[in-house]
Amino acid sequence: MKRIIWLLLVGAVLSSLLLAACGTGTPTTSAAPTTSAAPTTPVAATKILVATDATWPPFEFVNEQTKEIEGMDIDIMKAIAERAGLEIEFVNVAWDPLLAGMAQGMYDAAISSITITEDRAKEMLFSDPYFAAGQLVVVQKDNTTCTGKDTLSGEVGVQLGTTGDIEVQKIAGATTKPYEEIGLAFQDLMNGQVSAVVCDNPVALLYIGKNPDKLKAAGDVFTDESYGIAVAKGKEDILQKINAGLKAVKDEGLIEEYAAKWMK
Repeated sequence: MKRIIWLLLVGAVLSSLLLAACGTGTPTTSAAPTTSAAPTTPVAATKILVATDATWPPFEFVNEQTKEIEGMDIDIMKAIAERAGLEIEFVNVAWDPLLAGMAQGMYDAAISSITITEDRAKEMLFSDPYFAAGQLVVVQKDNTTCTGKDTLSGEVGVQLGTTGDIEVQKIAGATTKPYEEIGLAFQDLMNGQVSAVVCDNPVALLYIGKNPDKLKAAGDVFTDESYGIAVAKGKEDILQKINAGLKAVKDEGLIEEYAAKWMK
C-alpha cells in the first residue's frame, strides 16, 4: 500500500513539474504600434484680389512693351505680400469703379495712390499710411497769370473722383474738367484745352519732368495727404496681415528704395 501511495505522489509531482515547464518561457509581448510623424504641409498663402487703376505713373501703369502692371505701388504690394503670406492677383480697374467696388466688397484690397479720407474710411478699411503726398497745380510753361491754387481760373483738368477733383471744386472761379485718365488731362493742357491740371505732386512732377519745355509747377503743394492700402470691410484679418507686411517693408527701407527707383 505504501508503495502505491508513494508512486501516486511521485506521479503527481512529475505532472506538476511538467505543467510548470509548459507554462514557462519567454513571454510574448505585442509591439507598440509605430507612429510616424505626419508630413508637414506648407501653409497655403491667403489669395486676395487687389484692384488698381493703372493710369497713374509712377505708382501704377501698364508697361507698353510687356503689357504688365508696374510701378512703385505694385512693388510695394508685392513686397508686403511676400512678407505677410499673401498671394495677390492684380486687376486693372478705372478709378470710380475701383472705389465703388471696394465699398461693395468686390475686391479684397486696392492699392492705387489712394489718399486716406474720412469719407472713404466710412466705406472701406485702410492700412497704415505708406506715402505722403499733396496736390500741385501744373500749367503751361509760358503761363504768367497762375501762380498757384488761389489764382486758378477756367477749366482745370483733374482725374474724376480724386482728391484733386475735390479740391478744385472748392476754388471759386475754377471749374473741373474730369478725366478717366490723368494722362489725357496733361495732353489737353499741353494742347491748350484746359488752363491747368491739378493732381498728386509725384505724378505732376513726373509729367513736368518728361515735358520741361511745355509744363511747369505753379506754386507749392497745397494739401497734406497720406496714401493707404484700402481693404474691404469685414476683412480685418487681411488688413492685419497687410499692416504686418507693410511694417516689415518700412523697417527694411524698401519704400525709399522703390521711390528712388520709380521717381527719377
